[in-house]
Amino acid sequence: MPRRTKIVATLGPATRDPVVLARMIAAGVDVVRINFSHGRAADHIALADQVRAIARIQAREIGILADLQGPKLRIDRFREGKIVLQEGDDFILDTALPEDAGTQERVGLTYKGMTRDVYSGDTLVLDDGRIVLQVTQVTETLIHTQVVIGGELSNNKGINRQGGGLSAPALTGKDHVDIQTAAALHADYLAVSFPRDAKDLEDARALFRAAGGYGGIVAKIERAEALTTLDEIIDASDAVMIARGDLGVEIGDAELPGVQKYIIHRARTLNKVVITATQMMDSMIYSQVPTRAEVFDVANAVLDGTDAVMLSAETAVGQYADKAVAAMDRICRGAERQRLAIASDYRVNQNFSRIDEAIAMATMYTANHLGVKAIIALTESGSTPLWMSRISSGIPIYALTPHVETQRKVTLYRDVYPINFDVPTSDHTRINLAAVRELLRRSVVQEGDLVIITKGDFVGVQGKTNAMKIVRVGALAGSQEH
Repeated sequence: MPRRTKIVATLGPATRDPVVLARMIAAGVDVVRINFSHGRAADHIALADQVRAIARIQAREIGILADLQGPKLRIDRFREGKIVLQEGDDFILDTALPEDAGTQERVGLTYKGMTRDVYSGDTLVLDDGRIVLQVTQVTETLIHTQVVIGGELSNNKGINRQGGGLSAPALTGKDHVDIQTAAALHADYLAVSFPRDAKDLEDARALFRAAGGYGGIVAKIERAEALTTLDEIIDASDAVMIARGDLGVEIGDAELPGVQKYIIHRARTLNKVVITATQMMDSMIYSQVPTRAEVFDVANAVLDGTDAVMLSAETAVGQYADKAVAAMDRICRGAERQRLAIASDYRVNQNFSRIDEAIAMATMYTANHLGVKAIIALTESGSTPLWMSRISSGIPIYALTPHVETQRKVTLYRDVYPINFDVPTSDHTRINLAAVRELLRRSVVQEGDLVIITKGDFVGVQGKTNAMKIVRVGALAGSQEH
């Protein structure tokens, strides 16, 4: 059985060697993440070309996720590169300070509007929670604080207000330029950092389409206030990413596990894809094996129904990038063998508003009760296999489509596997026969297996799936229809 949960891997200095990148893809990467916080446009485009060239050699389709930087909520730089803060120290965040003039007493901020957003008594968290400051006074350009949790603080570390509330816009001037680059490299997904509401996603989609981009929009849930508008953010996006670093800082670590489970549940309920991200196997930056806690973390996300799990620094700068992918593949497969990962009562008591959605749900109900080996979804846009993938079943769904954009889009869908398929005929019997033979050729099915095929009466028309056919694979003719 193929692995059902998809793996997203971040590219970076550790993957510049095409040999390493090829090993990662062979180990099981489904989607690569290009982080626009680093590098130039030309580098990003060249990297995307390299990924697709390697994927072609391996007869794979790999999705590309372009991740926008968003507002840089960071401190500036220190003259000496770093300082050490002690509990009880006074420390100033100075929006007027030159960016490389930080000292033991103060440092600048990239977000100049922070003095408008924080008040005396607020808690500020730096470097993913390693440094905690209590605000004591705010003036026009200065935020006076006292150190609650000290430690080493170096250049360009992130800063958050506990509880959220920073008003920095989701899309910066740099993001507008980077959206053009994402369109130029034909990104399959565009991730928007720090969205507050549906409008942030709608604006990003409009800019992406205007630039010629066709990919889906991913909302990164990392602001506390995003949880208050979660459903509208999910509705406005094609996928959501649980960005546990900044989100955990803003809402607190203790709240994060429950919130993660809730976001996964809401995304699947609203027929959207969900990615679980950040520090999933962080120890593998330097270690060849994950910790037991990391194994449980990945497995729990799989059991909760996440579509994808993501590697960040583990593959971007880690010493064992391909081993991290292989370990994540192994853990996902182990979790997927548990009954909890294949049981589902999704939408049992709900009505459907679209015929193609009803066909998708009927297919999954039939497949789960008839011992079906595989599902073939002849699709234009990928909508029908997406709906199918919301039902946990353990039955592989093969999205057969001639459109490379759709093939790459479904690389992020749990349980769905793209196959390039283009039959120059409108004869439904011949199409069914060719589809089953394609699965036979790939050794996915064998004689006697039951297969379900979904398709529309009009070949090549989006949103018109209206038929479900049960087929028993035959040895001579290729298939016998029932």
